[in-house]
Amino acid sequence: VQLQASGGGLVQAGGSLRLSCTASGSSLSIDAMGWYRRAPGTQRELVAAIATGGGTTIAGSVKGRFTISRDSTKNTVTLQMNSLKPEDTAVYYCNVFQGMRPYWGKGTLVTVSS
Repeated sequence: VQLQASGGGLVQAGGSLRLSCTASGSSLSIDAMGWYRRAPGTQRELVAAIATGGGTTIAGSVKGRFTISRDSTKNTVTLQMNSLKPEDTAVYYCNVFQGMRPYWGKGTLVTVSS
Protein backbone atom coordinates (compact mmCIF):
# COMPACT_ATOMS: atom_id res chain seq x y z
CA VAL A 1 0.00 0.00 0.00
CA GLN A 2 1.31 3.43 -0.93
CA LEU A 3 0.05 6.58 0.72
CA GLN A 4 0.10 9.95 -1.02
CA ALA A 5 -0.64 12.95 1.17
CA SER A 6 -1.19 16.55 0.22
CA GLY A 7 -2.29 19.83 1.71
CA GLY A 8 0.35 20.85 4.22
CA GLY A 9 1.87 24.30 4.32
CA LEU A 10 2.18 27.56 6.20
CA VAL A 11 -0.84 29.31 7.68
CA GLN A 12 -1.44 32.05 10.21
CA ALA A 13 -3.00 31.27 13.55
CA GLY A 14 -6.75 31.08 13.22
CA GLY A 15 -6.55 29.87 9.66
CA SER A 16 -7.49 26.57 8.07
CA LEU A 17 -5.82 23.80 6.14
CA ARG A 18 -7.05 20.55 4.68
CA LEU A 19 -4.92 17.44 4.49
CA SER A 20 -5.81 14.59 2.18
CA CYS A 21 -4.30 11.16 1.81
CA THR A 22 -5.02 8.49 -0.76
CA ALA A 23 -4.08 4.85 -0.43
CA SER A 24 -3.25 2.84 -3.52
CA GLY A 25 -1.45 -0.25 -4.66
CA SER A 26 -3.60 -2.97 -3.14
CA SER A 27 -6.81 -4.66 -4.16
CA LEU A 28 -7.62 -5.49 -0.55
CA SER A 29 -9.85 -3.21 1.47
CA ILE A 30 -8.49 -0.47 3.70
CA ASP A 31 -9.64 -0.57 7.29
CA ALA A 32 -9.04 2.26 9.75
CA MET A 33 -7.57 5.49 8.41
CA GLY A 34 -6.16 8.40 10.32
CA TRP A 35 -3.64 11.12 10.95
CA TYR A 36 -0.83 11.37 13.46
CA ARG A 37 1.56 14.23 14.07
CA ARG A 38 4.94 14.84 15.58
CA ALA A 39 6.04 18.23 16.76
CA PRO A 40 9.73 19.00 17.26
CA GLY A 41 11.05 17.30 20.37
CA THR A 42 7.92 15.26 20.97
CA GLN A 43 6.64 11.79 20.19
CA ARG A 44 4.22 11.04 17.42
CA GLU A 45 0.63 11.34 18.61
CA LEU A 46 -2.76 10.44 17.24
CA VAL A 47 -4.69 13.40 15.87
CA ALA A 48 -7.76 11.69 14.47
CA ALA A 49 -8.84 8.33 13.13
CA ILE A 50 -11.88 7.01 11.35
CA ALA A 51 -13.10 3.43 11.13
CA THR A 52 -14.69 1.78 8.13
CA GLY A 53 -18.11 2.32 9.66
CA GLY A 54 -17.46 6.03 10.12
CA GLY A 55 -16.79 6.07 13.84
CA THR A 56 -14.15 8.64 14.74
CA THR A 57 -11.54 9.20 17.41
CA ILE A 58 -10.37 12.78 17.87
CA ALA A 59 -7.58 13.93 20.16
CA GLY A 60 -8.73 16.23 22.92
CA SER A 61 -6.29 18.93 21.87
CA VAL A 62 -8.00 19.31 18.48
CA LYS A 63 -11.57 18.38 19.27
CA GLY A 64 -13.98 20.99 17.98
CA ARG A 65 -11.40 22.33 15.54
CA PHE A 66 -10.42 19.33 13.40
CA THR A 67 -12.70 17.01 11.48
CA ILE A 68 -11.81 13.72 9.85
CA SER A 69 -13.70 12.11 7.01
CA ARG A 70 -13.14 9.37 4.45
CA ASP A 71 -14.27 8.31 1.03
CA SER A 72 -13.92 4.56 1.06
CA THR A 73 -14.68 4.30 -2.64
CA LYS A 74 -11.50 6.30 -3.30
CA ASN A 75 -9.48 5.10 -0.28
CA THR A 76 -9.07 8.73 0.72
CA VAL A 77 -9.00 10.26 4.19
CA THR A 78 -9.27 13.99 4.78
CA LEU A 79 -8.41 16.07 7.83
CA GLN A 80 -10.04 19.47 7.92
CA MET A 81 -8.15 21.70 10.33
CA ASN A 82 -9.79 24.94 11.46
CA SER A 83 -8.84 27.55 14.03
CA LEU A 84 -5.24 26.45 13.81
CA LYS A 85 -2.89 27.32 16.63
CA PRO A 86 0.92 27.59 16.70
CA GLU A 87 0.98 24.43 18.82
CA ASP A 88 -0.53 22.53 15.89
CA THR A 89 2.78 22.98 14.06
CA ALA A 90 4.08 19.51 13.30
CA VAL A 91 4.74 16.95 10.63
CA TYR A 92 1.46 15.18 9.96
CA TYR A 93 1.49 11.53 8.95
CA CYS A 94 -1.25 9.65 7.19
CA ASN A 95 -1.88 6.18 8.58
CA VAL A 96 -4.03 3.33 7.34
CA PHE A 97 -4.56 -0.25 8.40
CA GLN A 98 -5.10 -3.21 6.18
CA GLY A 99 -6.08 -5.91 8.59
CA MET A 100 -3.65 -5.57 11.46
CA ARG A 101 -0.86 -4.14 9.33
CA PRO A 102 -0.24 -0.39 9.50
CA TYR A 103 1.04 1.73 6.65
CA TRP A 104 2.48 5.22 6.95
CA GLY A 105 2.78 8.14 4.62
CA LYS A 106 5.98 10.18 4.42
CA GLY A 107 4.62 13.11 6.36
CA THR A 108 3.57 16.59 5.40
CA LEU A 109 4.65 19.70 7.30
CA VAL A 110 2.07 22.04 8.78
CA THR A 111 3.41 25.31 10.16
CA VAL A 112 1.15 27.72 12.02
CA SER A 113 2.59 31.17 12.60
CA SER A 114 1.50 33.36 15.48
